[in-house]
Amino acid sequence: MAPKKNAAAGANSQSTSSSTPATNTPVSNKPSSTSTASRNASTNPQDIATGIWENYVNNTPQRVKLIDTFMLFLVIVGGLQFLYCILAGNYPFNAFLSGFSATVGQFVLTASLRIQTNSANAADFKQLSHERAFADFVFGSMILHFFCVNFIN
Repeated sequence: MAPKKNAAAGANSQSTSSSTPATNTPVSNKPSSTSTASRNASTNPQDIATGIWENYVNNTPQRVKLIDTFMLFLVIVGGLQFLYCILAGNYPFNAFLSGFSATVGQFVLTASLRIQTNSANAADFKQLSHERAFADFVFGSMILHFFCVNFIN
């Protein structure tokens, strides 16, 4: 069915092109120098990373930066635990699983706290106060660590 439609469209375009004269306008494929310069500056990875870092430092509240620092610490601790398990072995495997799951679980709880207390997300969490979010974080952390300590044996 598609070839019939294309044939009909071709017939219509031939009839309209024969009735109206065609005008040739020169088209330049060369981009302007200003768009090329701005495009090159915006695609440079170092400029992008610098812009993101400056935006983070200037526009992020101190509370969120503190939470991000704790999340970075959890990633480093989890990475070190995993590296130790690979290099030195995992003889008390329950201890490795407990410690690694504690860091991953704490990271997830901290990410939830960050989302709930970030002022950019205030519209989504209007009924939730910062104190309530922190109390939920502490309660969840206590339950998580209770299970991790009991899993060690």
